[in-house]
Amino acid sequence: MMKAVNLVLLLALFPGPGVAADFSDPDWPCIQRKVENLSAGLMWPHPVTKTDLSPEAEELAAVLALRRVSLEEAEIHVRDFVAKHPSDEQMLGSVFQSVFDRLSENRKRLMSGIARYSQSQIALSARIDADRIEMAKLSAEKAPDFDRIDKLEEEMDWNERIYLDRSRALTYVCETPVLIEKRAYAIAQILLKHLPK
Repeated sequence: MMKAVNLVLLLALFPGPGVAADFSDPDWPCIQRKVENLSAGLMWPHPVTKTDLSPEAEELAAVLALRRVSLEEAEIHVRDFVAKHPSDEQMLGSVFQSVFDRLSENRKRLMSGIARYSQSQIALSARIDADRIEMAKLSAEKAPDFDRIDKLEEEMDWNERIYLDRSRALTYVCETPVLIEKRAYAIAQILLKHLPK
């Protein structure tokens, strides 16, 4: 009995991913919890004073921020940079801050896009519902306007197809901000490995 109580308490403390959803914001259609801003301090454990980066360090930050650059490639870029440019904690911290700022900006734009995407889906759903209601009214008339009914049916089919295609893409769209967060953390870990001992 005690094990069962402990299990229930444990599950209450650590809810699953489905519980994280917050549907109070209609502009956020994702299951993942909406987190507006990331914190660089949670990823980089050392104080960072924002300094101007050398052109080479700025180029490194730009490359590390590119999501198409794999983490293995990022590791090679950092290793090559550190071999050519003796770096300290402050410089690598500034590189991370530059990467973090770029990724955060991309993430903000993406989240704005998700909000527009959600608004578009809500509007499309309302249009489909309105067409259904109009079609039902027209069908119930004594002399139905079959041309109008056919046109509504065609529009509904098209709009439903668009709605479903967008809904299927939603999983990928919603995972992208999380992937950006993970990349920022992974880049921090790569840079931290190269701090002078």
